[in-house]
Amino acid sequence: MSTATPLSDGSDVELEISGMTCASCANRIERKLNKLDGVSATVNYATEKARVFAPAGYDPAALVAEVEKAGYSATLPAPEQPAGTADDEHVETAADRELQSLRQRLIGTTLLTVPVIAMAMVPAWQFTYWQWASLALAAPVVVWGAWPFHKASWANLKHGTATMDTLISMGTLAAFAWSLYALFWGTAGTPGLKHPFEFTVSPSDGASHIYLEAAAGVTMFILAGRYFEKKSKRQAGAALRALLEMGAKEVAVLRDGTEVKVPIDQLAVGDEFVVRPGEKIATDGVVTAGSSAVDTSMLTGESVPVEVVEGDEVTGATVNAGGRLVVRATRVGSDTQLAQMAKLVEDAQTGKADVQRLADRISGIFVPIVIAIAAITLGAWLGGGFPTVAAFTAAVAVLVIACPCALGLATPTALLVGTGRGAQMGVLIKGPEVLESTRKVDTIVLDKTGTVTTGKMTLVDVVVEPGVSREELLRLAGALENASEHPIAQAIAKGATEQVGDLPEPEDFANVEGKGVQGMVDGHAVVVGRELLLADWSQYLSEEVAAAKAEAEAEGKTVVAVGWDGQARGIVVVADTVKPTSAEAIAQLKKIGLSPVLLTGDNAAAARHIADEVGIDEVIAEVLPTEKVDVVVGMQAQGKIVAMVGDGVNDAPALATADLGLAMGTGTDVAIEAADLTLVRGDLRSAVDAIRLSRKTLGTIKSNLFWAFAYNVAAIPIAALGMLNPMLAGAAMAFSSVFVVGNSLRLRGFRSVARDAVQ
Repeated sequence: MSTATPLSDGSDVELEISGMTCASCANRIERKLNKLDGVSATVNYATEKARVFAPAGYDPAALVAEVEKAGYSATLPAPEQPAGTADDEHVETAADRELQSLRQRLIGTTLLTVPVIAMAMVPAWQFTYWQWASLALAAPVVVWGAWPFHKASWANLKHGTATMDTLISMGTLAAFAWSLYALFWGTAGTPGLKHPFEFTVSPSDGASHIYLEAAAGVTMFILAGRYFEKKSKRQAGAALRALLEMGAKEVAVLRDGTEVKVPIDQLAVGDEFVVRPGEKIATDGVVTAGSSAVDTSMLTGESVPVEVVEGDEVTGATVNAGGRLVVRATRVGSDTQLAQMAKLVEDAQTGKADVQRLADRISGIFVPIVIAIAAITLGAWLGGGFPTVAAFTAAVAVLVIACPCALGLATPTALLVGTGRGAQMGVLIKGPEVLESTRKVDTIVLDKTGTVTTGKMTLVDVVVEPGVSREELLRLAGALENASEHPIAQAIAKGATEQVGDLPEPEDFANVEGKGVQGMVDGHAVVVGRELLLADWSQYLSEEVAAAKAEAEAEGKTVVAVGWDGQARGIVVVADTVKPTSAEAIAQLKKIGLSPVLLTGDNAAAARHIADEVGIDEVIAEVLPTEKVDVVVGMQAQGKIVAMVGDGVNDAPALATADLGLAMGTGTDVAIEAADLTLVRGDLRSAVDAIRLSRKTLGTIKSNLFWAFAYNVAAIPIAALGMLNPMLAGAAMAFSSVFVVGNSLRLRGFRSVARDAVQ
């Protein structure tokens, strides 16, 4: 644990919590911490973290001690270290080992349990000593497989509490203990014993029955639920790790005019460093020498590179796509824009979850009641003069029939089937905690670039001067641009190749900084670039072509002028085009009751043009990357339940802040990890499928939970009255699980709204 020092002023402390097995655990820790004077705490079960505000002078170690008093473990945050260090790798490896251990426990338990259940339920497979074989197989399951439940149950008992772990542990141990009694002291160990299905068995016959399949089966099913839950929660910190890993690891710092490679954490404010073409810019700074095009798509999601010259600001983690730059660092470490975005994502992810599983909410009442009913049943039968065997049989029947197998399966099975079907249609659901939001969402905010549009520059138009051949202009301009590495140039070259075929090789190619390119193509002196470049050669566009240029630029498109042999010959227009399926997707979103909003950093005219093309009424334009969270929060303040769809790193905080975050799978890993739902195919229609499927999955989970609880409410009194022995109770419990699984499997028939989607 990190060394604790008293807080110099009131501030937030983040604790890593371990040992929680359900949402009621998080509530218990939260109540404990909030009882401390001046302390305000929020515990997030999904991220296994507690955010605590403590007053000045408060010893953080006292917070850890309070968590430990509640029966859980807590650690203070470790000192800040650069991403990718050994400690980061150690933490990640430890978490992977924990998940791997649970997986191995599940596999081992399953292999041992399946034969036990098969022998108990199929009399034809009950050979002479089958019951002793069942004991040999079930014993390691109950002891080793169910050890996490026994351990948690004992810890809860020491602190005077009970959770689902308590009921699981008591039910499995009671069934196992009774089986041992029946085998060694009863008549269940008799060679050749058969266990036929009996609907009415006298309670006094309990010593002839074993319930090993109930003990082992409950353990296997609950372990399966815990494994898939843990696997989902394991992704909670992935967005932060991905953000931090985006930054450069080394930087070439200028020391007395010489480049010296140093680790990024040794870079200080005021240092000048060199960024070559293709390299990441190490930190936020100002260009002091050179000019280039900087690819900001990793950070902003915008496809068009930004031209920078001396005096312009640049952002860390963006990529130098052109010439050599010398940059003076202005912000380093936690002050950079990248670090601030990471902080925004962290703040959004560690906030209090709006939804907790119904089973976990009720478990605090349900578990003690079941235990009390079992105890009352035992006492009542003994007090009524019935034999001890009969009384214990009825009490065990109560515990076994109430054992929460169906409760444990209700969420994971529906989630597994729902997510499996979703994956076929290009939808990934991160976890069950996001499903409730899909039912309530009424507004969906769509990032423009890469979401509604393709996010790639494409040649969309060519306007030529009178007497000029369109094909000739494309051939000459495409040939010259093909020699440039600039993304806009490559878009023009690609479009020209597709329309006119192979392009000739240019001669005397030259790049004119900030203006364009020039060279010789097939004996023609060609210039391609800004209108200023043509003006330098006394080449001017006609009024008609200039008007077409102005109109295209008003729509947010990029226009490149072309001239050769002393005359302006026309323009080529490139733009980020709308995806073919976006308009259909918007119509479907409206159909399921959502109001679409287009959010972009583009100018209002360009944004309005795109919105009109796809059928969106509300547009919020000219929004800076860091302001997207403010837009989402503002809508939430108006009472709207907001879904956000995006694909860039700058979308990640907004995706995490929104009530429901949907990331395009064609976008950055950071956006995907910060979102609740991922649309793998990059088709906006998948957003409709995602919301519909999530709502359907949520409905299935709720019906599963209703059945699980209703089954217990009906079955427990029957067992307590002696109308069921534990064997029949175990069969009823197994049927409840089959019902839950069967109900979940209906999700496989879910159909996509897209006609061409995978069915």
